[in-house]
Amino acid sequence: MKSTELLKKVRQLEIATRGLVNQIFSGEYHSVFKGRGMEFSEVREYQFGDDIRNIDWNVTARLGHPFIKVFEEERELTVILLVDMSGSQEFGTRAKSKMEIAAELSAILAFSALKNNDKVGCILFTDKIEKFIPPRKKKTHVLRIIREILDFTPENKKTNIKQALDFFNTVIKRKSIVFLISDFLDDGFERVLKAVSKKHDLVSIVLYDEKEHTFPRAGLIRLRDPETGAERIIDTSDSAVQSIFRLSAPRQTAALKKIFSTGKVDSVWLNTPDSGDEFGYLKPLVRFFKQRADRW
Repeated sequence: MKSTELLKKVRQLEIATRGLVNQIFSGEYHSVFKGRGMEFSEVREYQFGDDIRNIDWNVTARLGHPFIKVFEEERELTVILLVDMSGSQEFGTRAKSKMEIAAELSAILAFSALKNNDKVGCILFTDKIEKFIPPRKKKTHVLRIIREILDFTPENKKTNIKQALDFFNTVIKRKSIVFLISDFLDDGFERVLKAVSKKHDLVSIVLYDEKEHTFPRAGLIRLRDPETGAERIIDTSDSAVQSIFRLSAPRQTAALKKIFSTGKVDSVWLNTPDSGDEFGYLKPLVRFFKQRADRW
């Protein structure tokens, strides 16, 4: 993408997603994700009803009447976006591809974090770590992340979620909020997913397109695996072929939901949107934020 086209696309995405942040996520983000704990704020005079366990005895003894310590929640958070850049993310039969949705989601989450004065970092991965952007706060940093996702050309096409999570564990030491954005067309990541969830606040965002598992009866068609390049001709008019595609999606979905449930990982499932509802895919995300806010 040419630099002028890229800057225009980044600007358009900034305007659209920041509007959504202000309209939808401004209050939800703050209430959903908590800080690391309580930190000392100030000392003030004791008032009736205050918890006597918070009395500052040194100040009380020095001034001759009771004072208490006041604590506030430490709000600064670190947000890490783990974004799948593999070949299957390029798939999309409706208004947008999964990759385009991943870019928009990353912008929305990054601007939500920025609005809350949190740091944001990014890990782009395929079956290798393609790019690591350490967490920082500034708006220019957020725009850099968006630019990278929009214009990044990965070296590889396959997917290795386990490797991405292992790398995250290596480079990010403090407790963070982790958004893993992928179509999860991979396996072997269950154990490390559970381990990351125990230490960090992990949210898996599953991107999918309904047409990936259904086909019209169109006779012989050639299919190409976007990650391996392998091609195969299938007869979509064959009832057995239709049955395989019809049953495979529910099985894969059930297996993935079981992984999330076992690992105690929150998940959000987002379908590629229709052309008439550009940001319609965000409804499940908004619903997730509201439900999670109610849990606290």
